[in-house]
Amino acid sequence: MKARIKFRKYGVMKFIGHLDVMRYFQKAIRRAGIPIAYTGGYSPHMIMSFAQPLGVGVTSDGEYLDIELEEPITSEKALKQLNDVMVEGMEIVSFREISEEKKASGMTIVAAADYRVTLLESVKTSDITRPLPADWNERIQTFLEQPEITVLKKTKRSEKEVNIRPMIFRMEVLPGEQGKESDSIYLFLATGSEQNLKPDLVMETFLSYIGMDPSLVPLHYHRLEVYAKNDKDLQKEESYISLENLGWDMI
Repeated sequence: MKARIKFRKYGVMKFIGHLDVMRYFQKAIRRAGIPIAYTGGYSPHMIMSFAQPLGVGVTSDGEYLDIELEEPITSEKALKQLNDVMVEGMEIVSFREISEEKKASGMTIVAAADYRVTLLESVKTSDITRPLPADWNERIQTFLEQPEITVLKKTKRSEKEVNIRPMIFRMEVLPGEQGKESDSIYLFLATGSEQNLKPDLVMETFLSYIGMDPSLVPLHYHRLEVYAKNDKDLQKEESYISLENLGWDMI
């Protein structure tokens, strides 16, 4: 039996890298008494995998961890036991059974993710924001009207020019709360093994396009959700389904 854990990462935990998050969950799962399965051999380890790990400094409402169970446990019980051992900055949102097929793993099926990008008063805190410039919504539309948006993408082994325009499914200024000026931008981007576009690369490219130095504009990135493909038309948001909705509660 396989299960998918959805969790939030916020506060000071945004500074914890992926390897430390993995070690943290290994300890938390043991302390919570979750009946996780182990590999065989001389050095057994927990059977677990993360779907599209976050970069350092990014917060999230939609992170995913797939595990294999040795025996059944109800979603309600697992959720309580895990949250009882969580530290501040980590919260378990759901614990759901998923298909046992290898091709259904979160690591394999991720195809998109959406983000909220906020403009900060300074780099010292992500809690104090300031309104976006009034013309940014218009400038974003002009930015997206370009037939190509070419950037230099760097990998561990090489650098190459890539047209990222097809990977930006949606980009717009979000309405301000209760009549206030907006302080954030919504991004819906291709994410995963086939195509992967990071929100900071989009914003750096946009800021350079409008003549601003990206290093002088403090931004905070918050991931809202991670999605799998839902049908063949990948330019529409309804073509995607959250990883959470691909599972079902264990009773």
